[in-house]
Amino acid sequence: MNPYQALPARSFWRPAVAEPEPQDIGDLWEPAFAIGQDDPVLTAGSCFAARIGPALLAAGYNWYDAEPAPPGLTAAQRTARHYGEFSFRTGNIYTAAVLRQWLSWAFGHTTPPDEAWYDQGRAHDPYRPSVEPEGHADAEEMLRSRRTTLDAVRRAVTGASCLVFTLGLTEAWLDRRHGTVLPVCPGTVRGTFDETRHVFHNHTTAEVHRDLTEAVAIARAANPALRFLLTVSPVPLTATATGGHALTANTYSKSVLRAAAGQLAAEDEGVDYFPSYELVTGAPFRAAFYEPNLRTVTEDGVAFVMRHFIAAVTGAGRAAAPRRSTAPVRPLKGGDICDDAVLDYYGPR
Repeated sequence: MNPYQALPARSFWRPAVAEPEPQDIGDLWEPAFAIGQDDPVLTAGSCFAARIGPALLAAGYNWYDAEPAPPGLTAAQRTARHYGEFSFRTGNIYTAAVLRQWLSWAFGHTTPPDEAWYDQGRAHDPYRPSVEPEGHADAEEMLRSRRTTLDAVRRAVTGASCLVFTLGLTEAWLDRRHGTVLPVCPGTVRGTFDETRHVFHNHTTAEVHRDLTEAVAIARAANPALRFLLTVSPVPLTATATGGHALTANTYSKSVLRAAAGQLAAEDEGVDYFPSYELVTGAPFRAAFYEPNLRTVTEDGVAFVMRHFIAAVTGAGRAAAPRRSTAPVRPLKGGDICDDAVLDYYGPR
């Protein structure tokens, strides 16, 4: 007898991954806590997170939009101004550090800078550079708009049951003058790059774990019952500032994010990890859920991820009872070069 003989089929690569049809692979996630259809759920994070809120609404869940669009805007105007994208108009939050920063500002732990970036006489928010594409009349109008968003963050976090946060990147740009983390490199979306002021930083696993832990602590100080559901975006980075190859840089980034999220979920019973990254990027799916650019996740891919999510939270995707293997212990075959290949012999037949 050994521990592998008591494991369920889903714990073995062959029956769980290699043998089923890709669309039939399931049972990847057992929720650590219940999410009821009436529970207010927040979404924030990278661009993939913007797909989750509407999908939750379509599935009958209570996605909480704390900063809805004012009346009179067309659908195109709402989209251009990032209404209905996340639960509040922060724009994309790619890193754990920026999530921590927004929560720290919203709950008064720190004070955001009042600097504005100007473009053709219009003021833009350095921490939400694409949220108002036409900009603001002046810095004061920009700051009022930001305060509205900070109010929405505070209201949403205080009243929510669960925050779904999608981690996107480890690469970030720091502002030495203010000691802040910028959402994008200045000089790309907006702003002017200053090499003496703007510093590239690629976060480590320890740093991502620290920022997530601090973000959770800030939010829970205001709402002790708030749970966190972490995911990692399957959307690759567009470019790496490391100067290395985009493929290896993306692998580093996603590996760090996955490791940090998994570690925090293992440490904190109020934090869980949902495998949206694995459901899109996993080897069995052969990039079928990507558009030809190999970055954009298709509508079928989003639907596939959300089917797994809904099945799990409703109990339809609960794990099967463990099956004990009766296969005898056999030695490694001559062609096997991985020691752990022997573990397949203990899997169900």
